[in-house]
Amino acid sequence: MALAASLLLLGMFYLYFENSLQARDNPNRALQVAPGAELVLKRSRDGHYVFPGEINGQPVSFLLDTGATLVSVPSRLGDTLGLRPGAPMQAVTANGTVTTHVTRIESLAFGPFELRGVPASLNPGMRGEQILLGMSVLKHLEFTQRGDTLVLRPLNDLEK
Repeated sequence: MALAASLLLLGMFYLYFENSLQARDNPNRALQVAPGAELVLKRSRDGHYVFPGEINGQPVSFLLDTGATLVSVPSRLGDTLGLRPGAPMQAVTANGTVTTHVTRIESLAFGPFELRGVPASLNPGMRGEQILLGMSVLKHLEFTQRGDTLVLRPLNDLEK
């Protein structure tokens, strides 16, 4: 009986601390979008803005990356997200030059924003599950950062 109680207690501690770590690493994971045309994001512990969204109706995790020209998707996720590889192109990344493939995202959504026909790339060098949300999307948004909070608002050319 004591063993079962100890295991139960350890399990509860594990769940509590695991949830606490996830909240610290991805404070936007359960993003609640308030009515209106802006999205408020909290910075994660590592200094990035990570948040949920969708590509072609499939749930994904975005990492906001102002240094990326295009939305960059790990190649292995292409089929799952309904993305077809197009022409190869060279991309200069933080890890060096890599050959990626041009693709187009029919529907990309996050918070109150949805864009159609978004230029993107399929990158075989990307590890993990996060999609880099690059300037092919971010050029349609206005940014305001204060402390650990980033507010995104649409520019006039963005469909809501």
